[in-house]
Amino acid sequence: MIAKPATATLTVEEYFAMEEAEIERRFEYIDGELLEMTGGTINHSRLKLNVIRALDPQIIDTGCEILNSDMRVRISDSRYVYPDLSVVCGEPLVDNNDTTLLNPVMAVEVTSPGSILYDRVEKRDFYTAVPSMQVYLVINQAIAYVESYMRAGRRWLREEFSDLDDVIDIEALGCRLPLSAIHRDIVFASA
Repeated sequence: MIAKPATATLTVEEYFAMEEAEIERRFEYIDGELLEMTGGTINHSRLKLNVIRALDPQIIDTGCEILNSDMRVRISDSRYVYPDLSVVCGEPLVDNNDTTLLNPVMAVEVTSPGSILYDRVEKRDFYTAVPSMQVYLVINQAIAYVESYMRAGRRWLREEFSDLDDVIDIEALGCRLPLSAIHRDIVFASA
């Protein structure tokens, strides 16, 4: 989840220094502006954990690994974000004292009411600009709905999944992600 951007503009160096000194809060850095990351709901937490539970057994012996939302991802020299989870294959390339991943293959965001447009539009554009990125998933925490973006050469293919019997084929990782597994133990608010 995100909060409104702070008004002060910081350099990248000031951002890294502030993040290093900050104990309890994290911020995304977008072209000099800070976006504070806020806490999530029980569904937000469960959805992230369910994706990890479903993916990890499939990739554990492949040289790929799942990183949680503590790992920052560099989009460009002026954009740094915290995906809800990311996947890296092979040796992770990192900088800033091992706190920033440079070569993610996959990113996952679980939406909240305050972040849904940011996750579906701006972050999609950010992630698809990262040369190593192959997969971006946007999981809606309010309903059973996942948007999948998969790199196909120089293009990105978008698919929507909303049936709990649907399965997302993640060819870049050689695995499958059933919506039923993603949404295990999720209770949606009644309409």
